[in-house]
Amino acid sequence: MLGIDTNVLVRFLVRDDEAQFERARKLIKHEVSAGRRVFVNQLVIMETEWVLRSRYAVPKSQVIEALSGLLDAADVQMEDEPTLEQALFTWKDTAADFADCLIGAKNRRLGCQVTASFDAKASKLPDFVAA
Repeated sequence: MLGIDTNVLVRFLVRDDEAQFERARKLIKHEVSAGRRVFVNQLVIMETEWVLRSRYAVPKSQVIEALSGLLDAADVQMEDEPTLEQALFTWKDTAADFADCLIGAKNRRLGCQVTASFDAKASKLPDFVAA
């Protein structure tokens, strides 16, 4: 299984550099043709969301669509998919950052009742309390 970094995933998703897009596409295609899945960990997902939003000004709805598409792709294995699904579901209807939604979902899955934060938006999430 091949793990991919944020820059490979972003180039594959945005296709803003044709040469790097082609390299990313070939890497992924090679793995898939060999019957293997491509692995994307949660740190890469969190960075990808940030890059898409801050560097490329991709609207939140399109980021959600792209990340959901990765979750649905049979050739992609995401780290802890249920946590990522929960984070995306929560993020869809909140003003909080995706990173906070992912932190809350991950902590809940690991046994935390709540996560304390000084962040006002995060503290309104169901898995958070104000510190």
